[in-house]
Amino acid sequence: MNDAVPPAQAPQQAAPPDHDPAAPAPLGVPRIPTGDAEVDARLERLADADHLDTDGHVEVYEDVHRGLRDALTALDARPGPPAPPSPHRQGS
Repeated sequence: MNDAVPPAQAPQQAAPPDHDPAAPAPLGVPRIPTGDAEVDARLERLADADHLDTDGHVEVYEDVHRGLRDALTALDARPGPPAPPSPHRQGS
């Protein structure tokens, strides 16, 4: 009978991760092109937030929001077809 105790083994160390789990990581949210170059450029700017810490996201989101708002405002400023005459003003 052998009462010898096997030597203690050193605890196995986990392999270092490929990346820092606390580092910013892309969200992987797809951005589908709209067909409007200005709007698409603003939406692509959202990818900049993928590489920033959370506190840096606000600046990117505000910039994109401002750009999209400006694009919508520009749509209202474009001249459209003239409005039809009002029936109440004819014959004055």
